[in-house]
Amino acid sequence: MNIERKWSMPSHITFNINPISKLLDEEITEGVWLDPFARDSKRASITNDINEDTSAEYHLDALTFLKMMADDSADGVLYDPPYSLRQVKECYNSIGRDLTSHESRYFFSDLKNEIARVVKSGGKVISFGWNSGGIGKKNGFDIERILLVPHGGPHNDTIVTVDIKR
Repeated sequence: MNIERKWSMPSHITFNINPISKLLDEEITEGVWLDPFARDSKRASITNDINEDTSAEYHLDALTFLKMMADDSADGVLYDPPYSLRQVKECYNSIGRDLTSHESRYFFSDLKNEIARVVKSGGKVISFGWNSGGIGKKNGFDIERILLVPHGGPHNDTIVTVDIKR
């Protein structure tokens, strides 16, 4: 496993952070890539964002978007969800939608299960957040690479994991 640490200024546009952008340039391969939380990013071949004010191809909640994909159909997934349940609630509230009690309890695990279903064997998931858990061994993934991006001061670090499906 390769672990890297690169300092950078924070940005709400994760993929524009210099060391993250460089990692994506290195890790995104040819084929079908999904981004269930794309905002306006065009890094993936199929993009989704719940907010209709973005340029994403689809405007569904991320779980519904992933459920419409066939088993073993993606070469990779860019998994950059809101990093906490509080942030999930803020995203949903900003579009006039409440989080269901099921979503409050299983938001992240449901998404990881669907990602595991749609990614082909040997495919990658590049995850972003405040922890290095990735998609998880129980879902058939091994972490190949970790990038720690400290932003300094009161800002939380961004942790990027690159998982490969067994």
